[in-house]
Amino acid sequence: MKSVNPTSDSIKTVLENTPRNRPIVMLNLLKFRQQADYGDGSSGRTGQQAYAEYSKGAIKCVKSAGGELVWAGAPTATLIGPETEHWDHVLLVRYPSIEAFFAMVESDEYQAIVHHRTAAIDDSRLVPMVEG
Repeated sequence: MKSVNPTSDSIKTVLENTPRNRPIVMLNLLKFRQQADYGDGSSGRTGQQAYAEYSKGAIKCVKSAGGELVWAGAPTATLIGPETEHWDHVLLVRYPSIEAFFAMVESDEYQAIVHHRTAAIDDSRLVPMVEG
């Protein structure tokens, strides 16, 4: 099943299972659309181009939240996992806490750019992880 944005149930589960006031690292697995989908059919951008536009603002939001990009790159293949699951881009982003992450995604600055991510992504996984 493809996933682009969180559901209210997934947010609730994350908040229930993630310790408060502890650093987290978000594992981002991304598959881009061939063509970005802004809902009006006129974007003229690839999914990767739309994600690049999102990334320009997102990194500023991450830094404002006290976070940092730890690692980003392209996977070469899947060693363990479904053979049909392929990802175009992987990121690890550290935040001071789950609270800092959710404050960031609810900010006006982030809300102004998230439509580029939604238009860009065909499928994704976002997994919060506690260190240690």
